[in-house]
Amino acid sequence: MPRFIALIPAAGTGSRMNNELPKQYLSLAGKPMIYHALHTLCHSSHIFRVFVILAPDDHEWNRYDWSSFADKLVVKYCGGATRADSVLNGLKAMQQTDGSIVKDDWILVHDAARPCLTIFQLDQLIDALALDEVGGLLAIPVADTLKRADLNQRVMGTESRNGLWQAQTPQMFRLGLLMDALSKVNSAAITDDASAIEALGLDPRLVLSDAYNFKVTYPQDLALAELILQKKETN
Repeated sequence: MPRFIALIPAAGTGSRMNNELPKQYLSLAGKPMIYHALHTLCHSSHIFRVFVILAPDDHEWNRYDWSSFADKLVVKYCGGATRADSVLNGLKAMQQTDGSIVKDDWILVHDAARPCLTIFQLDQLIDALALDEVGGLLAIPVADTLKRADLNQRVMGTESRNGLWQAQTPQMFRLGLLMDALSKVNSAAITDDASAIEALGLDPRLVLSDAYNFKVTYPQDLALAELILQKKETN
C-alpha cells in the first residue's frame, strides 16, 4: 500500500516579515512557528514520515528541542534557491535516506508558515485523494472582490472571482509524478507544487479547506495565528 509522507520546505528567509530570523523560527505561542505544523503532521496516524528541508547553512534548527517528534522526523540540509528546488532536492534526499520509499508513495508538501493546519483538514485531504489518479491540494474559494492595479496602484478593472480558488497546503501528489513535474519546470516561476503538475497537462483536485489554514506572511499575521492556535488548544 502506498504510504503518506510529509515534506516541509523550510530553507527560505521570509523577507516580508521584516525580521532577521527566518520566518519558520519566529516565536508563535511559545514555540518556533514550524513546530506547530510538525506537531499536526507527526501526530497524524496516516503520516509515515515527516521530512524537513533546511538551508545548508541553517544554524537555528539545533537551538530547539525536537525530540518529541523523533519517531517520524527526518531533517535534511539540502534546501535550494527556490521553494521548488528545495522540494525537489528533498524528494531526492528522501529516496536516498530510506530505500523503502517508492515512486507510488504519496508526498504531502506543506508550508512551514501554515501553523494552523488541523488533523481534520489533513484527514479530509488524504481521504479525498487517496484513490485519485492525479492528486490535489487544500484550497478555499475566493470570497473577496479582486481588483487589477496599474503601476501607480490605480484600479484598472475588477476581475471575476467565479471559479477562482486560493491554494493552500498540504499539496498531495505521488512521489514519482511530483519529481517528474518539478524536474521539467523553471523553478523560479513555480510558487506551488500543483502548478508544476498542471504544466504536465494534468488537473489537480481542489479539496475544500477553511480560512484558518492561512499562510503567515506579514508581521500582523502572527497575532491572528496565535489566536487560532489558542482556540485550537481549548477545543
